Amino acid sequence: MTLREAVLQALKEKKGEWLSGEALSESLNVSRTTVWNQIKALLAEGYEVDSSPKKGYRLCSPPDILSPVEVGPGLTCKVFGQTDYLYYQELDSTNNRARVLAAEGYPEGTVVVADMQTAGRGRRGRSWYSPSNQGIYMSVILRPVLPLKEISRISLLTAVAVAETFEEELNLPARIKWPNDILINDKKVAGILSEAVTDMDGIEYIVVGIGMNINNQLQEFPGDFRTAATSARAEDARPVSRVKVLQGLLARLESHYLDLLAGSFEGTLKKGKSLSVAIGQELRLDTINGFLVGKAIDIDENGFLLLRDQSGIVHTIISGEITILPLHPAEVLLT
Repeated sequence: MTLREAVLQALKEKKGEWLSGEALSESLNVSRTTVWNQIKALLAEGYEVDSSPKKGYRLCSPPDILSPVEVGPGLTCKVFGQTDYLYYQELDSTNNRARVLAAEGYPEGTVVVADMQTAGRGRRGRSWYSPSNQGIYMSVILRPVLPLKEISRISLLTAVAVAETFEEELNLPARIKWPNDILINDKKVAGILSEAVTDMDGIEYIVVGIGMNINNQLQEFPGDFRTAATSARAEDARPVSRVKVLQGLLARLESHYLDLLAGSFEGTLKKGKSLSVAIGQELRLDTINGFLVGKAIDIDENGFLLLRDQSGIVHTIISGEITILPLHPAEVLLT
């Protein structure tokens, strides 16, 4: 345990009561100046610590900081984040950092978390709005032994884990917009960016990046999003513990992933279909080869979207961007 962690632990043990600087310096066998330097370091990390010349120091409120000190004690995962959990107050992109670490040989289950991203990335080169102290921006390194044809299962199980986290931790009706968007009340609350490195022998590694809007205020979102944005706080009108949400997310993500590696994907696929906003809807699909219009009829065993076009031909869609089309007046009358 570092000196800073020892100071933090002592403050936590007082449960909001004052702890004198003299008592801290004596218990840790350091000078009062050294104690103050550690307090300043905690303040710089985002902890709220009151100080008084007569009373000493006290931790003001339960910290909502995504550091290993805060996340680790409540993390129930077997692998994810247990050995390598890297926390940064600021990064360009957690996916960028995770890809560097993966190339250096960091093991499966390595988690990279940032409190703020200066160049957060979404799909198709888009940016992800990543202000400090408001969202969850994390990436995890996976090294699955899977056939290449099953690689898209990773994106689906991640979407299921994220949606379940909103449902079960926060009681919010999250749904999946294939392939990588999570919606609440038709507004985007989270996104997923999976990046794989493969070779002739199979998958070398996959970096799964997740961005979740947690305590964002609606008026602070930029106005140029393709899909209207929301956050957990905006939907439920109360502050949310990012620490609790991240712990729950990692547990669910690991559970679905380990099921996949064990050859059990049926439950995840069934849940993904039940949470889908696309199945049964008329869609316009935007791909690198142009547009395709049709009805989404299913998601197959590998997480691909099945779309029946206006000629009755069923297309297996591996990737692309979908837009749900409004019903025609006749269809509205029939429903």
